[in-house]
Amino acid sequence: MADAPECARSGLPVVKKIAAVLLGLLLLPYLLILLYRPSFIHPVSTLMLADLFLLRGYDREWVAFDDISPNLVRAVMMSEDGQFCSHYGVDWGQMKEVVDDALSGEATRGASTIPMQTVKNLFLWNSRSFVRKGLEVPLAVVADYLWSKKRVMEIYLNIAEWGPGIYGIGAAARHHFKVPASKLSARQSALLAVSLPNPIDRVASRPSGSMKRLAAVVDRRAKRSGAYITCLYD
Repeated sequence: MADAPECARSGLPVVKKIAAVLLGLLLLPYLLILLYRPSFIHPVSTLMLADLFLLRGYDREWVAFDDISPNLVRAVMMSEDGQFCSHYGVDWGQMKEVVDDALSGEATRGASTIPMQTVKNLFLWNSRSFVRKGLEVPLAVVADYLWSKKRVMEIYLNIAEWGPGIYGIGAAARHHFKVPASKLSARQSALLAVSLPNPIDRVASRPSGSMKRLAAVVDRRAKRSGAYITCLYD
């Protein structure tokens, strides 16, 4: 029995080391957010890193925001996050509705904003969980504060997955429509936008009937999005 305190003390350094490692992992994304502020930095996503680790490789061509077709920017924004210019990383109204639905046992829908999806793609994992969401929310708020809205959108569009091993709008535009990102039409942009939630099953260049209908809705919204995109275009 006299040895118990000694054993407990000998285990403390191990616990402290583990705690330090975990704290470092939690803080690292915040340091990377600061590092990623300059436009000449081209971040990669966790999925891209996984493809490299598994020796699958990937196709990604970085495209500056000003070289991306406004058709694509408007379509993605109106499809993914219509309040992008007015919130500060998190749409708290939608988030409250999702939490209320979950607490009442109802099926929940997504409430991820573009900043939330961006930090998830950069630093976290894809499976849905409250743990991931708890990490995602503060990261999104910090990213939205430290980056301009254009920088958030630029990074998002350059790390989003648009097919197996196809990352970013530069590679996606050429893969699906054989054009540069600057030349995407309104219809092509809408099809790419509606494929984002499930780019493996939803193929922008081979759209199903339901995809075409969704794309038509997104296209109409994009054409009326002038008041919603003032943070991106003067």
